[in-house]
Amino acid sequence: MPTVGVKRDFLFKALGRTYTDEEFDELCFEFGLELDEITSEKEIISREQGDSKASGASDVILYKIDVPANRYDLLCLEGLVRGLQVFKNKLEPPRYRRVSPDSGGPQRLIITKETAAVRPHAVAAVLRNITFTQERYDSFIELQEKLHQNICRKRSLVAIGTHDLDTISGPFTYTAKAPGDICFRPLNQTKEYTATQLMSLYRTDSHLRHYLPIIEDKPVYPLIQDSNGTVLSMPPIINGDHSRIRLQTKNIFIECTATDLTKAKIVLDIIVTTFSEYCAQPFTVEQAEVVYPDGKTCIYPELAYRKEKLSAEFINKKVGISESTERIAQLLTRMCLLSQPTGVRDEIEVEIPPTRPDVIHACDIMEDAAIAYGFNNITRTTPPTYTVANQFPLNKLTELLRQDMAAAGFTEALNFALCSQEDIADKLGKTISQTRAIHISNPKTAEFQ
Repeated sequence: MPTVGVKRDFLFKALGRTYTDEEFDELCFEFGLELDEITSEKEIISREQGDSKASGASDVILYKIDVPANRYDLLCLEGLVRGLQVFKNKLEPPRYRRVSPDSGGPQRLIITKETAAVRPHAVAAVLRNITFTQERYDSFIELQEKLHQNICRKRSLVAIGTHDLDTISGPFTYTAKAPGDICFRPLNQTKEYTATQLMSLYRTDSHLRHYLPIIEDKPVYPLIQDSNGTVLSMPPIINGDHSRIRLQTKNIFIECTATDLTKAKIVLDIIVTTFSEYCAQPFTVEQAEVVYPDGKTCIYPELAYRKEKLSAEFINKKVGISESTERIAQLLTRMCLLSQPTGVRDEIEVEIPPTRPDVIHACDIMEDAAIAYGFNNITRTTPPTYTVANQFPLNKLTELLRQDMAAAGFTEALNFALCSQEDIADKLGKTISQTRAIHISNPKTAEFQ
């Protein structure tokens, strides 16, 4: 489960009230979250690096909150606050809209055929007239990092790039070039580097070195540049310094390059819906146009709403409660799933917003109803199916054999379910192709292949 760190006082200010630690812990539990730790930056540094390193660090109280891995909308303070406010009936679920630019056509991102060899997909959008504070800016950066580590699978599936639109000019081009042909000044650097030099530079970087293997063995590296040839980013490694986001930034161009288009759409939707509340027109996102090599044109972000229908009986039976259709619709609305009875028997129409890509089946809706109802409020009941447990015959036999084998002086060895190729082939004088073993496509270590 991802852990989101938020400043306690800033969180309470956004929620509009103060909680004791116990009260907030209970609120998190009711909403399906867990308050994992109450700490501070100074305490964290002191614990990890020693008291001497913690000198001068902030004493501001931090809440470390465990969030379900599929709830991408809760990976920053803005998403948490919005979800909790709707859950407590203090806020209506916002309605997100995709709008056209006030003047001129939408920003365009043109994908060339060269990207097919390395990272073929891209999506884009614009947040117009946004207002940052230091806390909002920090949260904006933190959300990108959380998404990179979570749904983006450490940038291998999706890489996010955010740029100050006022420092660049469209249309933008997403292409791929040989490493020696790419030259730009990367983020936080004072001079230009070629892509080859950058790979050497970041090989010792504690943060970026983990992403180098994604593209370093490719014949070409992906690149996004504007109409003047200014490099915006070399995904998934680093953005250009020219278009970096600052506190004063008012218009943000967001691009996501990907090997998985579905994941890219989800990531873009999460970013723009989370921070569109700070735009001059809250909860509106300016659309962008993406042109594919075959001439196909797509408009992003999708911000798609969809509707599902299910019965109150289904939810009551699965959760183990007995609530009216109207009451269940209210419970689902508290989870940002705007719901209402259709009037046809006990049918409920549920609208899934673009912030909830985790809802893919009626069981996901049922789970949200259970969370809103409160797990502790569900009455304990005896299971209707009567069963008697018995020991599996094979296990009974092996237990008897163990006793006698041990008495005879043998030692029992229980091996791991996974082992190395060397253990089952090389050490036995065989080639791995002679075995019938199943292979893990991406083993973490050589011992468990």
